[in-house]
Amino acid sequence: MKTSAHLVSEDRYASQGDLILVLNCGSSSIKFALFDGGSAPLPRLPVWNGKVQGIGGPSPTYGQTGMDPMPVPLDPGHPYRSALQRIEQGVLERLAGRRLHSVAHRIVHGGAKYFSSVRADAEVLADLKRYIPLAPLHQPFALEAVEALLQRHPDLPQVVCFDTAFHHTVPKVEQMLPLPYSAWERGLRRYGFHGLSYHYQSVALAERHGQLARGRTLVAHLGSGASLCAMRDLRSMATTMGFSALDGLMMGSRTGVLDPGAVIYLMEIEKLTLEQVGHILYHESGLLGVSGVSSEPRVLLAMEARQDEAGARARDALALYVRRIVREIGALVAVQEGLDLLVFTAGVGEHSAEIRRRVCEGLAFLGVKLDEAANAADAPVISAPDSAVVVGVEPTNEEWIAASEALSVLQG
Repeated sequence: MKTSAHLVSEDRYASQGDLILVLNCGSSSIKFALFDGGSAPLPRLPVWNGKVQGIGGPSPTYGQTGMDPMPVPLDPGHPYRSALQRIEQGVLERLAGRRLHSVAHRIVHGGAKYFSSVRADAEVLADLKRYIPLAPLHQPFALEAVEALLQRHPDLPQVVCFDTAFHHTVPKVEQMLPLPYSAWERGLRRYGFHGLSYHYQSVALAERHGQLARGRTLVAHLGSGASLCAMRDLRSMATTMGFSALDGLMMGSRTGVLDPGAVIYLMEIEKLTLEQVGHILYHESGLLGVSGVSSEPRVLLAMEARQDEAGARARDALALYVRRIVREIGALVAVQEGLDLLVFTAGVGEHSAEIRRRVCEGLAFLGVKLDEAANAADAPVISAPDSAVVVGVEPTNEEWIAASEALSVLQG
């Protein structure tokens, strides 16, 4: 696709009406959002957003939020780049004489080198490709988007924003792995993820809860990927994901924390290859693996009343899922020496009142009490007035954080 004369920003400062494109790339989907970068403060809501789904599959779709997705033809030889070009076409249709100030990308892993967002260039891209094995579900696809735009629009500023960056405030004892010290020196450590989501929570919770949010806060990011973050003074102090995005909570199709002896057994005794084991851990485990049906709690919740094998496995999967959340919350409460504020966010956390209810039921020993009506309504505060812990629901906004980071990097 040819470059529009108005696509590329000519300077680093956003003017009235200039737009910032945010891309959040996964293995088979690309979420996109367009923000008005010339408004101060940066609006929280995008002027346009949506998703391309099913990339690489037989029936990809494209659509903006609030509208039914439509089938979209993609080049079968290069489906991902074809999807990016479709998004670019949508951006061009909405410029209307305005400029595209920059593109911000969510990058899962910044490794031990990148502690904050940076402008992307060939050197940065080469560095980040080294971290692909640490985040194989997201890293290669996000970097493909960066590389494609660098090639087609070399003058268009791109900023890469790291999910690991927010967790650089955790103490060394929370970063270290119990491996030989030479592993630490080589960069093997607990990095933590979902940082853009937690960064947003640090902003939104301060606005909503004031001084309470600066105390012993715990945020539960529950989506297809899931993790917890313990915060003090709105900074990350501990988190459940570690060296990779496989650690911590049981997820949609990922294991969460797992005895490494089980991995050794699969390879040594069952003779599975490294590739086969990796596929099991990332794609065939979690809710999907235990239930055998779905990676989504809402699907399993609808099945668990069935009096057959499928119903029994759905119940087992949900019970394990909730148990892992409660268990990991307990561990972080111990590290925090208590809990003042518990917040649910991301797809499951924001929309599943039943999962929230079950988790909070498991936390009754902390004095957690729910207001059932508020919980059913996904209200900002869902705890009862006499609850010892304030419990809330706070929608996340990773895209706004990424757009804000692009402005900060390019205008700094």
